[in-house]
Amino acid sequence: MTLNKTLTHWYSVNKRDLPWRRTKNPYFIWLSEIILQQTKIEQGLPYYEAFVTKFPTIFSLAAAKESEVLKLWQGLGYYSRARNLHATAKYVVTALDGIFPDNYKDLIKLKGIGDYTASAIASISFNEVCAVVDGNVYRAFSRYFGIDTPINSTQGQKEFKALAQKLIDKEDPAEFNQAIMEFGARQCKPKNPDCSVCPLQNGCVALLNNTITQLPVKKKSIKPVKKHFNFLVFVSSDRKTILQKREGKGIWQKLYQFPLIESTESLSFNKMASHLNTHELTQATLFTLSLYNEEAIIHKLSHQHLHTKFWIIEVDTLPVNGVLIDKTKDYPVPVLVSNFMETFNF
Repeated sequence: MTLNKTLTHWYSVNKRDLPWRRTKNPYFIWLSEIILQQTKIEQGLPYYEAFVTKFPTIFSLAAAKESEVLKLWQGLGYYSRARNLHATAKYVVTALDGIFPDNYKDLIKLKGIGDYTASAIASISFNEVCAVVDGNVYRAFSRYFGIDTPINSTQGQKEFKALAQKLIDKEDPAEFNQAIMEFGARQCKPKNPDCSVCPLQNGCVALLNNTITQLPVKKKSIKPVKKHFNFLVFVSSDRKTILQKREGKGIWQKLYQFPLIESTESLSFNKMASHLNTHELTQATLFTLSLYNEEAIIHKLSHQHLHTKFWIIEVDTLPVNGVLIDKTKDYPVPVLVSNFMETFNF
């Protein structure tokens, strides 16, 4: 039995019953692929179901407010995915009459759609012979063929894409692509794969050479930057607070947060009080200051670690227009802020 037939047979027996596998509709395939980028299925499934329920068609997604999309996305991270999702929905509706392109060449032109997503939609929805290469594919192929080219290098990406394109089942590319991804996710797992039951064990170079734990190879990434975030949580006597929308480039673009002071070091109570004496929101305001968390909350992002403190500022009247505390949960906020709101009983 050939490699691709072995994989598709394994898939027919072991595949999980997932909602996007019951359809060829490119809208649902696209939605699932964007949600599942850098997200495990267990975490992404509830988000997919929530999006499909609230936005059952690309027209309803395109008609939504961006804040609605970001709120529904809250907790998934990498919020540019949500903004690109919304932008692409609007483009497909206005420029393409709501009809997705039916080929890789045109799909990859859409905002937020790269090689992997374009290949997935083209093959699953339109049966185009276009191989997908994601983390699961890198892992399975690097081990089976004993390839030690770094998967996060330009050379590695080209090498694995060419290999996948060579191996793909030309008669049923959709089934093959889903099979190899599921195989990597469930059988050829990152840690402690059970090679004794693997259908590819006889030809696996990594198993033969005892290099399973060494593959795939990745070039070392840049060490994350350490930052100190100090959120100013205003609480007025009429139960209002201040939320500000993040503008410009960078993390959490267009999400809401409490007023923020970034510092080069962890701030003591006295240093924060000194900062607030000249801060635009507090320099002319009588307030009571307290620290919610003595130990900084460390929030890890891909390229930066945020050491975060929440400072409670009680005032009679807010210095600017505020938001009713009971309404704060209606705003899309970073998960770091959302978690605080839950524990602080906002």
